Amino acid sequence: MSSPPHDAAGLRGVYPYLVSPLDEAGRVNRTVLARLVDHLIEAGVHGLTPLGSTGEFAYLGTEQRLEIVDVVVQAARGRVPVIAGVAATTTRDGAALARAVMDRGADGVLAILEAYFPIADQGIEDYFRAVAEAAAPAPVVLYTNPQFQRADLSLPVIRRLSEVPNIGYIKDASTNTGRLLSILLENPRLRVFAASAHIPACVMLIGGVGWMAGPACVISRQSVRLYDLAQRREWDAAMALQRELWAVNQAFAKYALAACIKGALEMQGFAVGAPLPPQAPLSADGRAEVRRILQRVGALPA
Repeated sequence: MSSPPHDAAGLRGVYPYLVSPLDEAGRVNRTVLARLVDHLIEAGVHGLTPLGSTGEFAYLGTEQRLEIVDVVVQAARGRVPVIAGVAATTTRDGAALARAVMDRGADGVLAILEAYFPIADQGIEDYFRAVAEAAAPAPVVLYTNPQFQRADLSLPVIRRLSEVPNIGYIKDASTNTGRLLSILLENPRLRVFAASAHIPACVMLIGGVGWMAGPACVISRQSVRLYDLAQRREWDAAMALQRELWAVNQAFAKYALAACIKGALEMQGFAVGAPLPPQAPLSADGRAEVRRILQRVGALPA
């Protein structure tokens, strides 16, 4: 049995980054998304994160984003926390979107800064402070991914932001696990979630509180088991399971994010559709490789 999803200790556990199922006209497929939410909750996940990178937030309009949050909140029915992605290029828009997702019932915010031009540290800090203030008192998870973003969170900025009362978490999607340890050591009240670029068992070994990532959508039960083993400090068993599951992370890195997870979910019976153009769907070779991986880890019948 998995640990409770949200208690006095705060957010922890497995938070799948949900895909955004849309039809060719750009309409949200509410039925499929709600069914996916039910499936993941029944699998034991501890929370849900719509509008992360796997959710293609950069390709969605504001109304599409808010409808997706609305569907996820309604489908979750309070069973697990919904931490909605909030991404914008301007501070005003970021704060406005944070207020809007909270108005639709989100339990917290995953704060993302989109940047076209380079942004100085002070501008980055101001953006995240504004988003946190708009979402307050709900919890805020800082998100940084230097692979895709022009504006990274430096360690000094992270340290200052950790003093904001409702900024209690960070998901650092760099490949630098040493940086995660630095964050943990320098910011005692800031809790770290692993990303798909990191080895979740190792992040939990050094003090991480869970995993926020797209692959957890398609290996949800296995991810929850990995978290539970880590919670019980059964590290040999956790690493044995982690070795089996690592191929999913590698496929996620090899193929486009949404294409990989949407393709995998289609194989599992969820008609989530293709990634939004100009993104390409998963290739035939990619589908064959992902199918083999899912079968091998028990996420798809052989």
